[in-house]
Amino acid sequence: MRQNRSMISRISYRSVYGELLALLCLLSAGFEARAQQSVGDQVQQLTDAMNRVQAQLDASQRQLEELRRQLASLQGVNVPPSPPAESDAAESDAAKLAAQVDELREHQAVMESQIAVQDQTKVESESKFPVKVSGLVLMSGFVNTRNVDMAATPTVAVPGAGSTGATLRQTILGVDLRGPHLLGARSHGDLRVDFDASASGTTPYTGGDGAGLIRLRTAHAVLDWEHTEAFFSMDKPIVAPDVPDSLTAIAEPALAWSGDLWTWSPQFGITEDRALGGSSHLRAQLALIDVPDAPYTAGFAATNALVLTKSSAEASRWPGVETHIAVAGGQTQGGFHVGVGGLFAPHTSIGGRNFDSWAGTLDYRQPITSHMQLSGAFYRGQALGGLGGGAYKDYVFALDDGGYYFKTLDSVGGWAQWKQWVNERLEFNEAFGTDQVPAGQLRPYAGIATSAYQNMARNRTVTGNVIYSPSSYLLFSLEYRRIESSPVNAPTAASDVIGVAAGYKF
Repeated sequence: MRQNRSMISRISYRSVYGELLALLCLLSAGFEARAQQSVGDQVQQLTDAMNRVQAQLDASQRQLEELRRQLASLQGVNVPPSPPAESDAAESDAAKLAAQVDELREHQAVMESQIAVQDQTKVESESKFPVKVSGLVLMSGFVNTRNVDMAATPTVAVPGAGSTGATLRQTILGVDLRGPHLLGARSHGDLRVDFDASASGTTPYTGGDGAGLIRLRTAHAVLDWEHTEAFFSMDKPIVAPDVPDSLTAIAEPALAWSGDLWTWSPQFGITEDRALGGSSHLRAQLALIDVPDAPYTAGFAATNALVLTKSSAEASRWPGVETHIAVAGGQTQGGFHVGVGGLFAPHTSIGGRNFDSWAGTLDYRQPITSHMQLSGAFYRGQALGGLGGGAYKDYVFALDDGGYYFKTLDSVGGWAQWKQWVNERLEFNEAFGTDQVPAGQLRPYAGIATSAYQNMARNRTVTGNVIYSPSSYLLFSLEYRRIESSPVNAPTAASDVIGVAAGYKF
């Protein structure tokens, strides 16, 4: 009889083990066929298999008890207690089955979670390579105590009354792309746009804060080897890699036209990284750049009904060249670095006059403590209005008795920032920037009727802000700026700018 009970137990649990083996095979096949099945079908199939295993376990237990009762009835005796060894074996088999069922349930829960995450984050592209959508919904408010060039994104102070308002135009949308391996390199890219096109003067304004047109901000396409990177980009010049921190000044940096060479320009280049020992490395970059026209140059053409089908850099038929060499230490993005750069770009202006843009630059970032950091940049050059310097212009001119007088302007400027982190959620930033051209070069061309940009010899900005991030997705900021703009033929104009911002990252 003991042998019969043992056989019954082995037969019953063998059927359960068979069912478990079938379920494991099903899981393996399910992973292979995952691309062909829908999420709902996979989850339902796993649930059904789990229910079958549990039902089989319960049925086997009932069959075992029924067979024991039948054997006892046929022999006309009471069922004696199972021998300890046999009872322990049955209990051990039952415990193993229960543990395997629990393991399968945990496996199912993990798989359901992974499938749900994949189903939520997947964005399908035509090429079937991964695409990630991100962005920043940004609401900003401003108070300008005196008149400025652009109320929501001021960079220059001009005489007149102040303004107050709010905008969503600085909201940013972006996509990040990852492509195939090519020539042994990883390919990836990204694209960022905002809604500040008409407010920045690049397209006619049509009225209403929601009527702005989308503006291309930055874009990158990269082939990335172990130590080398080939790139095409629409971004800051490589000779000016850093930018002061601000949440209220996204459409144009807080120190734009006050020492920060920031304008986004088409570039094609290569980057080479080499280790120097420890955590330090040397980065060398070389690129071709299409330098845009200075805003005052483009504004003059529009005012005089000139139709320009090419910029002055494009009219020269030669691209600009820039290079940057930096030594960096540490593995974090905020680590130490110091770099020098140079830029040269030929131009052909209105009337066929040729001139050259050139610049020598210095940039640095130096951690002071684990909670403090200094950073900044300096430049000296000529005709830097297209890059964000030169007081909005590359040159000045005058018409007199049919003559055309032309003067290319020198430019010098820079900025410095002191950053403090209280913790990972709270930071403070204070910065100063200045940009100026020699007053002696401007004065012969200044006039009451000419543009404020043409007369401006110096533009300075002092700014301070606090940025608070209660979570990874929420951002809040309060910022103060003072802008002082000095023309050569009038008193300095100044405006205090108070900005607030609330953003949601996604």
